[in-house]
Amino acid sequence: MPIVPKKVAVVLPPREGFGPGRTGAIGLLARRLTQTPGFETTIVGGKQDGPIFPGIDYQTVIPSLWSLGSTNLRYAGAVAGLLRQSRPALIEVHNRPEIALNLASRLPGIPVVSFLHNDPQSMRGAATPAERTNMLRRLAGVITPSNYLRQRVLDGVETPDKDPVVLPNCLDLTELPPHRRRERLILFAGRVVADKAPDAFVSACAAALPYLPGWGAEIIGADRFSSDSPDTGFVQMVRAAAEGANVRMLGYRDHPEVLQAMARAAIVVVPSRWPEPFGLVALEALASGAALICSPRGGLPEVAGDAAIYANPDDPAEIAAAIRSLARDETRRSALAEAGWQRVQQFDVTRIAVRLAALRDGVVQRYG
Repeated sequence: MPIVPKKVAVVLPPREGFGPGRTGAIGLLARRLTQTPGFETTIVGGKQDGPIFPGIDYQTVIPSLWSLGSTNLRYAGAVAGLLRQSRPALIEVHNRPEIALNLASRLPGIPVVSFLHNDPQSMRGAATPAERTNMLRRLAGVITPSNYLRQRVLDGVETPDKDPVVLPNCLDLTELPPHRRRERLILFAGRVVADKAPDAFVSACAAALPYLPGWGAEIIGADRFSSDSPDTGFVQMVRAAAEGANVRMLGYRDHPEVLQAMARAAIVVVPSRWPEPFGLVALEALASGAALICSPRGGLPEVAGDAAIYANPDDPAEIAAAIRSLARDETRRSALAEAGWQRVQQFDVTRIAVRLAALRDGVVQRYG
């Protein structure tokens, strides 16, 4: 007798893109994890401005304009109305503890798990130790992509009702472009915002490139993950500095184009100032066969391990020294690239999806 897959509803943040040309990290991860064995996945999200990814059950929810409360709570009300009818075995809410807690109250017969992709201490419903204690008590589970973020959940929580579980983010290695002959290219890919330190990257390139004939540098990214991203004052400042440093700024590119650029770059730099909760760009750089230079903050060391060179994002001279050293040492670049490729195998979606299936089964059995 065939095994009937269990239904899971994956709830995206209300403004998360879920289609070609407008998708950030959360949407990409949710798409990959629809491959989780033993589960039939419905993605629940806000109205999209274009086509969604093909072959996926996507349910659009539109909050009532007449409902009271914040955007999150009005969105949660609309999601609850949809899921009250479909009755999934499990609900997973990405990056919005306030929405997860509201759904747990509205749908008491269905276990709700929170996937946290950013620091909970900056989120409604999880900002204080008391709120995080309540979250761990009321939800069926909390999942973080790194131990760094897990510790941020537990910070100040004296007696957690449930221990947060670490489930790393994943890549579908079969979707990566083939590794190409490396160009003498130093690449930054990510949002052009102060937290990601593209300005430090430009300063480092300004110091390094004059000593590296034949090498070039590029920035791919914008303020947001969309082609109509605003031209902020910070973006303008970085662009002006980049022009003076002979660094090309290419603006927003869709995710496949970013991966193509990583496949040809010899060096990728991820100099984040803020503690990255995980560091998906660093993982993509390793998987693409580039030599990686990254910040030692947050979850980045958990991603890169010994397959990267670490440099202080607040010290462009240190980043420049790392760039010069790697650019002049092809053997070291090749060794780092091979170490990175071996390391990313543990982050492949086929492995992570099996782990997620086990976590889901455990929750469903406990609350079934």
